[in-house]
Amino acid sequence: MTDADRILHSQVMHRRTGAVRYRFVYRIFSLLVDVDRLNELDRRLRLFGHNRFRLLSLYDRDFGPGDGSPLRPWLEGHLAEHGIDLEGGPVRLLAMPRVLGYQFNPLSVWYAYHRDGTLRAVLGEVHNTFGDRHGYLLHDEGRPLPDPVRQSKVKVFHVSPFIGMDCEYHFRLTHPGDEVAVVIRQTEGGEHRLTATQTGTTAPLTDRTLAAAALRLPLVTLKVITLIHWWALRIWWSGGRFHRRPAPPEKEVT
Repeated sequence: MTDADRILHSQVMHRRTGAVRYRFVYRIFSLLVDVDRLNELDRRLRLFGHNRFRLLSLYDRDFGPGDGSPLRPWLEGHLAEHGIDLEGGPVRLLAMPRVLGYQFNPLSVWYAYHRDGTLRAVLGEVHNTFGDRHGYLLHDEGRPLPDPVRQSKVKVFHVSPFIGMDCEYHFRLTHPGDEVAVVIRQTEGGEHRLTATQTGTTAPLTDRTLAAAALRLPLVTLKVITLIHWWALRIWWSGGRFHRRPAPPEKEVT
């Protein structure tokens, strides 16, 4: 585990098969931060704000319970339901920051470590364009997780109107360090429908690296939401089957 807070420069790839096929790739940057040190980062960095406006910022209300309350207790509550006790170990969040106040994270990843340094759980928090969010919790009843983490979950949360709900997610995630890889394959009836990946390298989180990332990829969150709608329009134009949005699941974490 790399202890210092990091910035991740990564490439996102989506590849869809079936009646409508496509593949697209784009670049983003994300922050990999200890949720207990966000106020410290706010004091140390000029360009970063925690729960306040800066060029780049993270707001607690954008994640977890969505009400602005502290993030760690929320995650620990869900871990406790499965007998997982971190004993004070760090919780790290991988997410795109708000850029000039605008935020959208298709996927945020939480890494929960025991105090002995072993990874005990991963939460993939999915956000859709309707303002809903849902988490998929990957764990082994509190035992250390292998590297990479490989688990599957039944899809319970609506994301794309052009992919149905009768699907399964297959996760493959490396433990974050100098490199990060998140791979999610979506299958329907055992057949591949979509692969989404985020892969890249990390660097120390400083004002210099933040400024360089913001200059290289300005308004990155706006870029992502624009690309999502652009490709949705292309799928619809190509004859993709439209699925109505179902009610969100009652439980916030699966």
